[in-house]
Amino acid sequence: MNAKHYNVVAAVIRKDGKYFCVKKGRTKYSYTSYKYEFPGGKIEPGETPQEALKREIAEELDYDISVGNLIVAARHDYPDFSITLNAYLCEPLADGFVLSEHVDYVWLGAKELRSVDWAEADLAVVRCIEESDLR
Repeated sequence: MNAKHYNVVAAVIRKDGKYFCVKKGRTKYSYTSYKYEFPGGKIEPGETPQEALKREIAEELDYDISVGNLIVAARHDYPDFSITLNAYLCEPLADGFVLSEHVDYVWLGAKELRSVDWAEADLAVVRCIEESDLR
């Protein structure tokens, strides 16, 4: 398989014991459309993962966060591309955010995460949260 590979970061934003989950709208691929994910995006050349995450969250959500420890790094192969997803535990530094690239959001506790339909790659992060509850 000679598909494109992307290094991406995801913010596992936790507030009051709940996790911030955002729902994608329609995407280029049916298997990623209308799926929930932890917000984030691609790492640009010259950026650290932490810098990429702060930039992506500011661009997508106008949300200021602090980036903490790496929770999990997981590779996932989709039919048309593959990603290495690096998920970091984050905290919001302010209350307000704006959904500009997503169609919905929910705050869910660790035991509620499976109540929404996740993008396949993000399931590795969900499993990690369920197993550790990131205390």
